[in-house]
Amino acid sequence: MNLKQYPSFCSYSVDDVTKAKAFYRDTLGLDVKDQNGMGLELQLARGARVFLYPKKDHRPAAFTVLNFVVDDIDAAVDDLAASGVRFERYGGEIATDAKGVHRSGAQGGPDIAWFKDSAGNVLSVLQER
Repeated sequence: MNLKQYPSFCSYSVDDVTKAKAFYRDTLGLDVKDQNGMGLELQLARGARVFLYPKKDHRPAAFTVLNFVVDDIDAAVDDLAASGVRFERYGGEIATDAKGVHRSGAQGGPDIAWFKDSAGNVLSVLQER
């Protein structure tokens, strides 16, 4: 079976749908639709969708579950920080600067900044080079 012809979406859990709705709608500015008490649908650019479902024993993802590709990472970080988003700070191979941005520099790859949603899931904004 070839699945490329079928619509798809991703999903991940949150611990509190009400808090998630406020975070994604009010903090990130996304269009959010209630899904008949089953969870939330995030409506993203170009028709992409993400389904958030409640889970009583939710454990935040320890990896990035959703990436937003932006034109200017510094402007995106500044805007999100002004909305109350706190950016993660990492050392080592993926060290981030004072703003929370990993600058890929000569390594190639995107510049990226990670943050957490209201349920502790890791999200990012990134600027491709």
